[in-house]
Amino acid sequence: MKIKGLNMFKYIFLIISFISISFYSYAETIEIEMLNKLGKEKMVYSIKVAKVDIGDTIIWKSVDKGHNVQFVEMPDGVEKFKSKINKDVEYKFEIPGIYLYVCTPHKSMGMIGLVVVGDDLSNLDKIKKAKMGGKSKKIFKELLKEL
Repeated sequence: MKIKGLNMFKYIFLIISFISISFYSYAETIEIEMLNKLGKEKMVYSIKVAKVDIGDTIIWKSVDKGHNVQFVEMPDGVEKFKSKINKDVEYKFEIPGIYLYVCTPHKSMGMIGLVVVGDDLSNLDKIKKAKMGGKSKKIFKELLKEL
C-alpha cells in the first residue's frame, strides 16, 4: 500500500519517530545545588523535595566542597547510586516512585532530600521505614509531609 509516494512501513516509522522525538524533547533537567549554607540552614540541598516526570534528569551541582549524593531508599529495580565527593553528578529517572537521598558525610546534620518520579507514591511505606539519625530525623518527617 502506498501513501503519497511512501509505503505504509515508512509512513508508520516516520510517525513513531516524530512521536518519540517529541516525547524526549519535553524531558526536563533540574539543578539542585549542594550547599554549606542556605539562609539559616547549614549543610543543605537547594531543593529538598523534587517532583519530576519519568525521563527527567536532575543535576546535583557541587557548589560548596565536601558534598555528594547517595540514594539510601528507592523503588525496586533501581541500582545503588553514590556520587563522588566534590563532583557534579546527574541522574536520569526512568523508574517511578520515591527516592530518598543523602549527603554521605552530612546525613546526620540533615542534608537529605527526596525525589518523587511520576507522582508515584507506591513505595512510601518503604521510604517511611528508613533509619535517620541526628537532625535528619526531624527534617525527614517534615519532608514526608510535603508528599
